This record gives sequence, C-alpha cells and structure tokens, in this order.
Amino acid sequence: MRQKSESGFHHLYDHYSGALYGVILRIVQSKEYTEEIIQDVFMKIWNSIHQYDTAKGRFYTWMINIARNTAIDYLKSKSFQNELKNQSLPDFVYNNAELSTTNQSDFIGFKNVLETLDSDKQELIELAYYQGYTQSEISEKLNMPLGTVKTKMRNALMRLKDLLKDYQ
Repeated sequence: MRQKSESGFHHLYDHYSGALYGVILRIVQSKEYTEEIIQDVFMKIWNSIHQYDTAKGRFYTWMINIARNTAIDYLKSKSFQNELKNQSLPDFVYNNAELSTTNQSDFIGFKNVLETLDSDKQELIELAYYQGYTQSEISEKLNMPLGTVKTKMRNALMRLKDLLKDYQ
C-alpha cells in the first residue's frame, strides 16, 4: 500500500469495501450517495496511507474512521443540504428496511454486539457514530448535561472495546 502498487489497492478494495460500504450506508441511508462516498473514501485512504500509524491503532479502525468522517462531512455539506431541499417528498423518504445494512456489511456481527449494551449506551453510539451527532448536539437532543454525555459515551466505548476484543 505504501508503495502505491496496484495490487495493494485491489487487495484493499477486495477485503474492505463491503464493511466500509455498510458503515457509510448506515450513516447516509442512500445507496446512490453511498456509492459516491465510497469512492472518495478509498481515494482518501490511498492518498493518506502514509499517515497511518500502527502504534495508534488497527488499520481497519483507521479506515472506518475515514469512512465515517467522510460520510458525516458529506451529510453536512451545503451541496447535499441543498439537494435535499430540492427533492420531492417521495424521493426524500427512504425505505429503512430496504436500506438497512445487511449481514454482508455486518460481517463481525457488530449489530448483535451493540445490542448487548444498555439501551442508553446504544442510543449514544447510534447518535454519534451512525447519525453523526456531536456530543454537544447529543446533549441538546437528549436534554442531558454535556459532561454526562461525555462520561456515558466513554463508558459505552470502553464496554464496546471489551466486547470486541475477541474480533482482533
């Protein structure tokens, strides 16, 4: 990958595109937008591979963060917001059952792991990582002090880390 070989890119895409697609789809809830974003994500990964540091975490986690941040940035972009305003109602209302992530994109069973958390922790993870809310926005939405949100989010992430340790 760091040598920018074509076979490295193919390996990266073949092994990680399904998982990253699922993460993006869960956030933007549109197959059309997900297909656009996944291209951007792989270009960002390819162009910034030199920034990946094995001492800071796993490669997969690094890529998921790029995918998540790219999807959230896309949702918050002015062009996307303007496009939403210009869509007719039937195009804007999505069928959640059709667009929900499939078992292919949830290959480690993350949904099942997430469901083992307390409901308040599940909600925080859902809001922050799948809907793109900041901790301040979560605080406002849930009418909860920011410090409480931060503490609960940290506890939720530590619990998830513990639950996911077997998947490394």
